[in-house]
Amino acid sequence: MSVARQVVVEADGGSRGNPGPAGYGAVVIDPATGEPLAEAAEYIGVATNNVAEYRGLIAGLTAAKALFPDAGEALRVHVRMDSKLVVEQMSGRWKIKHPDMKPLAARAAAILPPSSVTYEWIPRAQNKHADRLANEAMDAGRDGRQWEASASTAALDAPSARTPGTPSPVQGPVGDQAAGAARARAALAAGRGAAAPAADALFSLAEEPVESGGEPTDAHPAPQQSAGTPQTGWGAAPDLGAPATLVLLRHGETALTPEKRFSGSGGTDPELSAVGRGQAERAAGHFAALGTVQEIVSSPLRRCRETAAAVAARLGLDVRIDESLRETDFGAWEGLTFGEVRERYGDDLTAWLASPDTAPTGGGESFAQVAERVAAARDRLVARYAGRTVLLVTHVTPIKTFVRLALGAPPEALFRMELSAASISTVAYYADGNASVRLLNDTSHLR
Repeated sequence: MSVARQVVVEADGGSRGNPGPAGYGAVVIDPATGEPLAEAAEYIGVATNNVAEYRGLIAGLTAAKALFPDAGEALRVHVRMDSKLVVEQMSGRWKIKHPDMKPLAARAAAILPPSSVTYEWIPRAQNKHADRLANEAMDAGRDGRQWEASASTAALDAPSARTPGTPSPVQGPVGDQAAGAARARAALAAGRGAAAPAADALFSLAEEPVESGGEPTDAHPAPQQSAGTPQTGWGAAPDLGAPATLVLLRHGETALTPEKRFSGSGGTDPELSAVGRGQAERAAGHFAALGTVQEIVSSPLRRCRETAAAVAARLGLDVRIDESLRETDFGAWEGLTFGEVRERYGDDLTAWLASPDTAPTGGGESFAQVAERVAAARDRLVARYAGRTVLLVTHVTPIKTFVRLALGAPPEALFRMELSAASISTVAYYADGNASVRLLNDTSHLR
């Protein structure tokens, strides 16, 4: 006779728009220890809350079955979700009327014998782990990447991770890489004296309209920014809320771009070329499809304003101009190629390449001066757009400087980054002062 195996599955899903960019999260938990045994999350494109919630349930049940493939009917799974709709429908108390829900419910019901699964509705505040996974997946989709288990911090909300001390042994299969990595991060956080903020302070709850044949649906707000003393490193509070996300779009090509001429803020202020206008339109289509940009800020230079205008027209947003996002003033080098500068101002160029404090010939800006104004702009923008996603349309040097500062890299790193016209880079800034570089020089939307 098989030994009974018991696990808890917590699952959630959300859509930023309903329908809108959507994702799900699920975690399998040892009920005796609270230890996460497996995690799953995925960005699923445009969908409703309800579809995403069902996908989360399917992923959770699939993960539980995979942990105990030989348990058969001896496996007992208790599902906990904050979706009243899914819990009531899967429990058989509510009819499934919506055509999108029926095949998903059938898939979920076929994973394990019906007698092996029980369902419980829980408040959203008790479903933080799965909610965090779903938001991580949606954040990943927004940035054009896949959710990675090894980078997840959702398990820091698990009871065993919140309690300092030696973790309880896991009964049954060893947890996957996500659980293991989360335990390591939790142990490090505990060693640095981190304190978890109150759960109720981290989430705002809301109601959304009925979506499925008169049956209620659950809202899925993104985590809100939490207040507190800035901290650094993994010792920070485990749930830092939604970051301020700066999406850095380099302007499209001008006539100077393919010739690789210095084109800063002290030159002729060229307009976009025909190629550059096409690049701006493709970038606009990309951001329209993602649906994640909430604000647009641009350099005052013409090539950026034209690129920003193309995106703003598609998104229905206004463009705010920020002088700090302008390109470096290259002084007497404006309009020249690198070779021409070397020929005419060889000693000055050598000194400029050797030191970030050296300005171009003729009173241009040094990279140190640019870094100072970009850092000030960063701090101002992160404070203003906490928890939001803002598109910055700017230039090579400011974008590379945002990335360099986020990485803590030396000034010479500016010469080791490729940044194509109309490319996208992304940096997220969290409440503890840490930054995460999520994307660099992405040009997939141009192909």
